[in-house]
Amino acid sequence: MAHAAVSGTPLVGVLALQGGFGAHLRMLRDLGAEVREVRVPADLEGLDGLVLPGGESTTMTLGIAREGLAEPLSALVRSGAPVLGTCAGLIMLDREHLGLMDITARRNAFGRQLHSFETDLDFPDLDEPVHAVFIRAPWIDEHGAGVEVLASVDGHAVAAREGEITVVAFHPELSGEHRLHAQFLERVRERMAASRASRDD
Repeated sequence: MAHAAVSGTPLVGVLALQGGFGAHLRMLRDLGAEVREVRVPADLEGLDGLVLPGGESTTMTLGIAREGLAEPLSALVRSGAPVLGTCAGLIMLDREHLGLMDITARRNAFGRQLHSFETDLDFPDLDEPVHAVFIRAPWIDEHGAGVEVLASVDGHAVAAREGEITVVAFHPELSGEHRLHAQFLERVRERMAASRASRDD
């Protein structure tokens, strides 16, 4: 049974194999969601949305393979569950990894840790700029026609959306920037409401 049938509160999973998942868990809780750390396939059951955090994409790839997470994770995303991927999460969703988003990411595109930086980015659906923290960040090298680029740095796409998947190359959870998580949760709630409406018809 989907969590939405039991409660109006979204249940959001955060991939917790490696990386900075704790800050996402705290931010989602602060915004009114129930959260669950995702480490094994059973942790995906009943989720209304999913966050793929920053970290080290090679380590994440190995962990996903070790735990047998690739197929059930892909099934959840293909079912239409909203997804937010940050930094390494963007890489994990691209054509060369999980293949769930029509993008190709370039790892460490801005350089190594020494070249970490912060900047303000304009998003089309936010009134005020987003303060973005980039740490060993990727950028989007290529994307399909169905991908909407939301923000760029020096001509390189660093935030994009395709269907219910939103990715950013930076770490909103580290700068206290809650609006992207709030938008993500709004999409989760909209899908939960639509699911309830279809069951009631």
